[in-house]
Amino acid sequence: MKKKTMKVRELFSRLFPERQIYHRSGGTVRYFTISPSQQAVLSAAVAAAVGWSLYATAALVFIPNSGLAANGQNEIDKYERWVQELRARDALSRSQLVERTEAFQEATVDFERRHRTLEVMLETLKNGGELETAALRGNDAPLLVNASIDEADRRQSRPSADIQQASASNVGLRGQIAEIQQDQQKLLDEMEEIAVERSEAARGVLRLTAVGANRIANTEEMGGPLIEFASLTSGEFGTPEEAAFAQRVAQVAARMEEARYYEDVVSTLPLAQPVGVPYRMTSNYGLRVDPFNKRPGWHNGIDVGAYWNAPITSTGPGTVSFAGSKSGYGKVIEIDHGHGFKSRYGHLKRIDVKKGEKVAIGDVIGAMGSTGRSTGPHLHYEVWFNNKPYDPVEFLKAGKHVHEE
Repeated sequence: MKKKTMKVRELFSRLFPERQIYHRSGGTVRYFTISPSQQAVLSAAVAAAVGWSLYATAALVFIPNSGLAANGQNEIDKYERWVQELRARDALSRSQLVERTEAFQEATVDFERRHRTLEVMLETLKNGGELETAALRGNDAPLLVNASIDEADRRQSRPSADIQQASASNVGLRGQIAEIQQDQQKLLDEMEEIAVERSEAARGVLRLTAVGANRIANTEEMGGPLIEFASLTSGEFGTPEEAAFAQRVAQVAARMEEARYYEDVVSTLPLAQPVGVPYRMTSNYGLRVDPFNKRPGWHNGIDVGAYWNAPITSTGPGTVSFAGSKSGYGKVIEIDHGHGFKSRYGHLKRIDVKKGEKVAIGDVIGAMGSTGRSTGPHLHYEVWFNNKPYDPVEFLKAGKHVHEE
């Protein structure tokens, strides 16, 4: 045993004898001693490194690479799926962007069309003014019809049921669109309220005359709204919102046309005074005692007295339909005011107009006299609607709500 140990030591000493390494630098010589054990450790490390390199090379060359190929294919498949997902997301994003862009463009066009419609309606409503027309400004008397007339038929406008309140979570473009739509609906409601008030004012005047608005509406067909919005009120609509808006516009436009129609009727009514100077009532409308035969009889108008040659004035704008003599009336003038209304002026001393002549409210048309079946200078004044006489006093009362004294 000892011999074997000695032989190993001798072999070790031969393989790794003690070595000295000299190093000279700057005139100085140094040396380093490497012991046998250090040489052995260094040799083992070098051998291990060489052996690992040989093993790895052999494994790479000689070992089958099916596992590596499978792992590589899996990685390739994973990357391809990832790329496909990215492409799909990109395509989806592009399609959504195109869809939203088209929706935004459609919304812009729709809003522009709505605003143009509202502008036309506002301009129409503004041109109507406060129910004031040139035809009713005779003697510089402005029209004073108010919606507060107690005798008027009260009617309510339709509150918009389609107003969508923008919620706190509805932000961004959709929130802005909802706010614009809400503002448009409010504007339509305000225009309808104005139209209803104007319509009620005119209807109130008609009710004061004892004729009433219903009789006029039943005898004439009102025209269609004078507002150009055919693109919104006919044809097919792109969205339910657009159809609802078009229906709402049509409702408000109908209210505006109704107001315009009744305003036009009121603007031609014989509501002013028939004599251009202060006068007194001498005989009422209806049943009375006839001054000639002293028997009860029906009186189709009123008699008012002033003095000889007192100016007789037109009580409303219109066209002279008759100017001449009639049995019982003497010299008489008839004026057609349109919409079925006529006024008649009898017992005149002088006629200052001709048949077919246009007259305005307050125009002098003749002079007070006592021609025909008359007992003294006075004016016999009648108002007719659809060939039926009505009490002129009711028209004069209604005129107090229209003309300033």
